[in-house]
Amino acid sequence: MNQRKIEYWVIPPKKNSEFVAVMEDILDLYKQPYDEKYPVVCMDEQPAQLINEVKIPILETKEHPKRIDYEYERNGTASIFMFAEALKGWRKVEVREHRKKVDWAVEVASLLETRYSNVKKLILVCDNLNTHTKGAFYEAFEPEKAREIIKRLEIRHTPKHGSWLNIAENELSSMTRQSLKFRIGTIEKLRKQVQDWAEAINKEQRGVDWQFTTDDARIKLKSLYPKI
Repeated sequence: MNQRKIEYWVIPPKKNSEFVAVMEDILDLYKQPYDEKYPVVCMDEQPAQLINEVKIPILETKEHPKRIDYEYERNGTASIFMFAEALKGWRKVEVREHRKKVDWAVEVASLLETRYSNVKKLILVCDNLNTHTKGAFYEAFEPEKAREIIKRLEIRHTPKHGSWLNIAENELSSMTRQSLKFRIGTIEKLRKQVQDWAEAINKEQRGVDWQFTTDDARIKLKSLYPKI
């Protein structure tokens, strides 16, 4: 029996009015100039496998790269939360034991209480995960506090199968390639690793120059648009 190569891909919908409506909303948002009272922050999250070495790695030499044994030991999982303000070149990365509604709500509330304590409204771009809801704040806080948070927050969801529209997803990918190449056995070590990465990147104030626009989408992604 012949085996054929399979590539896993996010297959976009065709002629989907709801998809293009949300897509254009996000693309137009990215075009807006910076407004310190209404900052735009993108967030995404990903699971992380905690893995311990069973044998001590052999250190790198002039003749050989660092050598790690194939054998390893699983030590549970964690969840990495990425927040990125593209126009300011700022990232915040947090690691939590879980990725439940309460975890998401606590992280978002922390942004509003610290870096964005003086903004009129924080515009938060995230995907349609069922934990990313206003109701999450009522599971994490008393109703009075939950309501105050919601009044200062505007959530913009990316369309289903449109995660490429989330800048934070790209930042997570970059961080994973640059900082999480090797096995990490504990949540404490993972926290330090990702926070060191964020601190180093923030010192560079490396912004994100998003080029893809609504006009581009109407030409290059024509199959997404219903025919009138």
